[in-house]
Amino acid sequence: MRKSTITRKTLETDITLSLCLDGGEGGAIDTGIGFLDHMLTLFSRHGRFALSVTCKGDLHVDAHHTVEDVGLCLGMAFDNALGERRGITRYGEATVPMDEALIQCVVDVSGRSHLAYGLLLDVPFLGTMDASLVEEFLLAFTRRAGLTLHVRQLAGKNAHHIVEGCFKALARALRAAVAIDPNFAGEIPSTKGVL
Repeated sequence: MRKSTITRKTLETDITLSLCLDGGEGGAIDTGIGFLDHMLTLFSRHGRFALSVTCKGDLHVDAHHTVEDVGLCLGMAFDNALGERRGITRYGEATVPMDEALIQCVVDVSGRSHLAYGLLLDVPFLGTMDASLVEEFLLAFTRRAGLTLHVRQLAGKNAHHIVEGCFKALARALRAAVAIDPNFAGEIPSTKGVL
């Protein structure tokens, strides 16, 4: 089983996060931010990842530290769970409709981090979460996970639908990318011999 547990405590956040890439039972997701909890629940379900997250953050300041640090921890857990990344498919793509919204995510689990972010959110907040924190979460996640992520909004007006489509598409693209390819089991999918 490819799994990892991360604990991270700073003056701003106290996080425990457990992830299993090969499914199984997840646990509670409680970041103190309802919208983020909703997105992480969708991510876990659509990726078939067992995910548990608890975070106590300085929400009296704002949601920034909590959202960014949960993204960091999720990225660290992905990186740890993948290990040398032997046998993985490496690339994944998913395009997901959510009512009027259509979102595409394409990933390369390459060991190199890059985010190409293309969501257009025309509201200041999603629930209690600043809408600009969606990009911050994805940036923190890609940096620590060591992957390239392209997110494109092909259609959409409702910000909730756009972000929900993003998290579902990301989960499904990652599920495809981390799947073991039986034709290359045990091999690192790179001509460099390392990812």
